[in-house]
Amino acid sequence: MHPAPPPTAPDPQVAVVVIGYDDAAHVTTAVRSALAQGPVVREVVAVDDCSTDDSPARLAALAAAEPRLKVVRRRVNSGGCGSPRNTGLDRVTAPYVMFLDSDDVLPPGAADALLAAATGADAQVAGGLCVRRELPEGREVPWEPSLYAAHAVFERPAQRPRLVHDTLCVNKLYRTDFLRAHGIRFPEGRFPYEDFVFTARVLAARPRVAVVPDRVYVWHVRRAAGRLSISLDRADVANWRSRTEASRLAHEILLGSGQKELARAARAKFLDHELRMYARELVLRDARYRRDWWAHTRAYLAEYDASDWAHNPTAPGRLIGRIVLASPEPLDLPRLRDLASRPARLQPPYARAADGTPVWSAGLPQVTLEPLLTQPVHVLPLAVDAELRTHARTAVLRLRLHEMYGRLARAGPESLEVEWRCRETGRTAGAPTAVPPEPDGESWRAAVPVRWGAFGAGTWDLRVRLRFREGAEREVTAHAVTGTGALRRRVVLGAGHGLVLVQPYATHSGALAVRVAPGLRGVLSVVRGRLRRLLH
Repeated sequence: MHPAPPPTAPDPQVAVVVIGYDDAAHVTTAVRSALAQGPVVREVVAVDDCSTDDSPARLAALAAAEPRLKVVRRRVNSGGCGSPRNTGLDRVTAPYVMFLDSDDVLPPGAADALLAAATGADAQVAGGLCVRRELPEGREVPWEPSLYAAHAVFERPAQRPRLVHDTLCVNKLYRTDFLRAHGIRFPEGRFPYEDFVFTARVLAARPRVAVVPDRVYVWHVRRAAGRLSISLDRADVANWRSRTEASRLAHEILLGSGQKELARAARAKFLDHELRMYARELVLRDARYRRDWWAHTRAYLAEYDASDWAHNPTAPGRLIGRIVLASPEPLDLPRLRDLASRPARLQPPYARAADGTPVWSAGLPQVTLEPLLTQPVHVLPLAVDAELRTHARTAVLRLRLHEMYGRLARAGPESLEVEWRCRETGRTAGAPTAVPPEPDGESWRAAVPVRWGAFGAGTWDLRVRLRFREGAEREVTAHAVTGTGALRRRVVLGAGHGLVLVQPYATHSGALAVRVAPGLRGVLSVVRGRLRRLLH
């Protein structure tokens, strides 16, 4: 018998373009993750955007030992991500190309999974799951998971309009000749959110698209970094203007290609994602930012036509947009923050117009909420208030579920199920606790015991699952009551009579969460931090 021939290595068909600027601490890790994809990767093109740190030297040292690595140094910094990606794309010789940022990584097998999907379906584009990894905690959040829940092939993007929601360019593999044949490139120079435009140009060219459930990209989010990424650096209203401009151009590209359904989906995505994200942060901004943001948003939303508002008019993003258009000045910002949260919460008061029609407020009776009267209870933006009263060993979580135009009374609330989930690890503090709500005028109340011995170190988010007659359910976050003493820091007894520092707080979206620091060391570290802030 003749021995079986050794398996042939996969044909090296993929190029990975890695871009970076002044990121010596991470760029070689990114490049190594691309090289580690194995023989499927023909070349890695690392484009340095005229860095002033040690990035060029580190890349050169790596290239000296790795023949697949090509290093390109731009002579002038572009101020953005589009130009270096275009520079790298021009140097690619492989039939397929991927993009990678210097502070992120490709997980093992990413290129193989995407290439198999693209070649198996003869697709010009293949996409997979991206996860946002919060550092240093390590918590991971999937990006647009519904798009990548299973293997699928779409002959044209219009078959899956949700594709416009994934504006990332880095979790995809592209046929190089497809990009070049259609002249698809990134905007040059300092153009924030360049991937919005690039993705719109790709979809406008009507490629066949294959998607896989495999994890193909790890997006590192470093909120404590000295230089925030564009997506995190939102303190200046110029960032919002850049985002709306990129969204406008993406819509125009799709509309100009004759894909009206995708263009409409892009506008819906702006309302559901961009508008909600920035509206949620308005309470954190100063008066000048709020005025500028509001005026700019009103001008942008005035470009929308009737068809853009027609579908699901009380969806949170559409409702926020209608409120902004109806009011010349910023108003109801805490209430808008709750409406913009995920899941949405519509806080009282629940106003009515003179004819009894539900409306946003007495001051904006033109913004109707009438569709809420007919929506299923499991999609309503229900509002639950939460107040944590802490004692030495236990605490009592007091919940209040608000009636909403009589919908809840008809649905019949039967139980409120409480769960505390650790943000860093995902584990829960014991089994969920369910209690029956008691009617109290225009609301229902419940009290749930909280035992600190079940909690470990970390940040714990509160989730409440509402159950109604006939089996309807709705999971919500709870609005943190911020009255006197409600969010006071306390030292309590945890497991084994150890000390635990408990700090209830309201998140940026107004939801109740708790930071827990067990042990004397944890207590002292928090106290020292508090003293430093007071002295500063």
